[in-house]
Amino acid sequence: MIGYGSPELAAAFRTVRGNTVQIAKEIPEDQYDFVAAPGVRPVRELLAHIAFISRLQEDFHRVKRVTTLSGYDFVGYMTSATAEEKKPRSKAEIVTLLETRGEEFARWLESLTPDFLAETYTDPRGENPRTRFENLLSAKEHEMHHRGQLMFTERMLGIVPHLTRQMQERMAAHR
Repeated sequence: MIGYGSPELAAAFRTVRGNTVQIAKEIPEDQYDFVAAPGVRPVRELLAHIAFISRLQEDFHRVKRVTTLSGYDFVGYMTSATAEEKKPRSKAEIVTLLETRGEEFARWLESLTPDFLAETYTDPRGENPRTRFENLLSAKEHEMHHRGQLMFTERMLGIVPHLTRQMQERMAAHR
């Protein structure tokens, strides 16, 4: 069995969030209202969305401790989440929010027992059981998806993403 539990889950989430925070810091505040394409969130809202990404998992597993998603109020959740994302915030407030919410979530992940992570819940039809671990891992995957969007946005703004710069530096040092 591979030893990947709550400490590793928390560490991986911290790594992902740390890279997101770096991007949030590198994009100039006067570009926070930039929209990469019609129908895409502005940088400001995308970063706020990322800051609150884990609230859904927390609601499922920490607050409600669901055993099924049947009857879960996704519309109500998304309505409140979208309103939270659209609140006006400065760059400094968004960076702080990313840091504090990320660390709160990571600390909670670290506290989870193997038994809790192995518990299952079902989809809205009462089928397709998944473990809590699978769903908690999806918070990191969701953030990485949006971070890819942010890295492309950085390119559109003329910024070479920090992960690309680091790789280029490693390659240059290797030569």
